[in-house]
Amino acid sequence: MLVLAAVAVIAGLTFRDYGLGWDDYTHAEYADLLLRMFGSGFKDTAALSFANLYMYGGGFDMVAALLHKIIPLELFETRRLVGAIVGVVGLAVTWRLGRRIGGPLAGLASLLLLALCPIFYGHMFMNPKDAPFAVAMIILMLGLVRLAEEYPKPSPRTILIVGLGAGLSLGCRVLGGLALVYAVLGFVPLFLEELRSEGLRESVRRFAHVVYVLLPGLAFGYLVMGLIWPWSIMEPGNPFEALTYFSHFFEKPWKEMFDGAIVSVPDMPWSYLPTLFALQLPEVMLVLMAGAVVSTFAMLPRSEVPARRKTIMLMLTLAATLPLAIAMVKRPALYNGIRHFVFVIPPMAVLGGVAFAWAMERLRANHRTWQPVVLATFCFGLALSLAEMIRLHPYQYTHFNHIAGTVRGADDRFMLDYWGLALKQASDELREQIVERQEVPPTNRKWKVAVCGPQRPAQVALGPDFTIGWDSNAADFAMTLGEFYCKGLTAPVMVEIKRDDVVFARVYDIRGRSISSLLSIPAP
Repeated sequence: MLVLAAVAVIAGLTFRDYGLGWDDYTHAEYADLLLRMFGSGFKDTAALSFANLYMYGGGFDMVAALLHKIIPLELFETRRLVGAIVGVVGLAVTWRLGRRIGGPLAGLASLLLLALCPIFYGHMFMNPKDAPFAVAMIILMLGLVRLAEEYPKPSPRTILIVGLGAGLSLGCRVLGGLALVYAVLGFVPLFLEELRSEGLRESVRRFAHVVYVLLPGLAFGYLVMGLIWPWSIMEPGNPFEALTYFSHFFEKPWKEMFDGAIVSVPDMPWSYLPTLFALQLPEVMLVLMAGAVVSTFAMLPRSEVPARRKTIMLMLTLAATLPLAIAMVKRPALYNGIRHFVFVIPPMAVLGGVAFAWAMERLRANHRTWQPVVLATFCFGLALSLAEMIRLHPYQYTHFNHIAGTVRGADDRFMLDYWGLALKQASDELREQIVERQEVPPTNRKWKVAVCGPQRPAQVALGPDFTIGWDSNAADFAMTLGEFYCKGLTAPVMVEIKRDDVVFARVYDIRGRSISSLLSIPAP
C-alpha cells in the first residue's frame, strides 16, 4: 500500500510534465464525437467513421473528456492525469494478482517490478490506447486466475471480474480476444486432471456448468464493450472486421531505425520484438521472468504439481510470451518500439514476482545464508531502473537498459522519442527564451515555427501566439526531434533538450537563413 501511495503521489506531482504523442489530439477529437453521439441519442454517428479510430474503443478518451468538464485542468493535462490513474489501477491489480498466485512477497515484488519498469511507467501517462489495454488485460487475467482456483464453482465476484476484464479488453483493442487462447490452452492441465479423476461425463458436465454460470458475466462484458466501443455492436461481424483490418498494414509505409539500419515498417525482421524487449526492459525483470517461464514449462510434466497450479502459471506464461511469439512468426508491420505490446509487461512482472518469492522461499528452507545476497541483488536491479527513470524524466518510455548501454548507447541504433514528447519541453523553453530576450514577432503576424516531428503536440504546447508548419524557408524558428529523420541545422541553437548526453529535441533560430527542408530523408 505504501508503494502504491508513493507512486500515486509522484504521478500526481509530475503528470503535467508529459507532452502529447502523435495520436493525442486525434483521440481527443474522437472522444468529442463519441460523446456527441451518445448525447444525440445515436443520431449523430460521425464517430462511427472517424479516421480508423472507430475500430478502437474510446473509453479512456471519453472518461478524460468528461472529467475535463468538471475539474480545473486543461484537456491534455486531464488526459495525462487520467492516464496516471489508470496506470495506478493497473499496478494495484498486478499486486493483487501476484499476491494471489505467490503470496505477499510475490505480490510486493510484482508491484515493484512493474512500478519501476520505465516502459510501462512512461506509457501510462501518455499512451491512450496501449496502456489502458494493458490494464484491462491484467484485470481479465486476474479473473481467469480466480476462475482456475475456484473451478468448477466460480464465485459471483470472479464472474464479474472475468466479464469486466473481457469487456474492457475487447473494448480497448480487438486483440483482447487473445485472452481466449490463454484460457483454452492454459486450462488444458486442469481439464486433463478432471478427466482422470472425474471421468468424461462428469468433466463435461462441470465444464458446461462453468460456461452457464459465466454467461451473465460475459453478457455484462458485452455491454461494457458496447459502451466504450459502440461500433463493435452495430453489426455482429464488426469485431472480426476490425481484426482483419489490423492484421494487415493499413497506412502508407514509412521507415524507422532498428539496430542501426533504416527499415520500412512492413519489412521489420522477426528479431524486432525480442531485441527491443531484451534491451528495453530492466535487467532484473528479464532474469526473473525468464526463470519463471523455464520453470513453468518444466513443471508441466511433473505429476506432483497440482493441476490448478500448472493452469495458472501456464496462462500467465502464455499472456507474457504468446503475443511476441505470434508476431515473430506472422511478422506484421512493426513500429514505434514495443508500445503495441505493453500489455505483456504486467504478466511479465507477475511472473518475475512469483519467481523471486519462490527463490527466497527455497533459500529460506535450504540455503538461508544466500537470502541476503539474492535480496540485495534484487534491490540493486530495482535501483538501476529507478535511477534511469529519474534521469530520463519525463521520457521514461524511451528507456534502454545497461545491456544496450542506456539511451546513450542506443541513440545511434534505435529510435528513442518516436512520439515526440520532448517537443513540449522544447516549446516551453522557446517561449521562455523569447520572453527573456524581450522579442516580439514581426508586424501583423505571429511567430512562425517549422517543426520536424508531430505538429499538433507542438501547436498545443506553444499556444495561440505561434503558427506551426513545415515550411522552413518562411519560419522564424525550427523545432526538431533528435531522431534520424531530422537534420542537424547550421544555425544558432536556442533550446536543447538532452537526457544522458543524448539530444531529444532542439530549437534553432533560423531567421534570415535559407533552409530548404528539416528532413534528412525524403518524406514518405
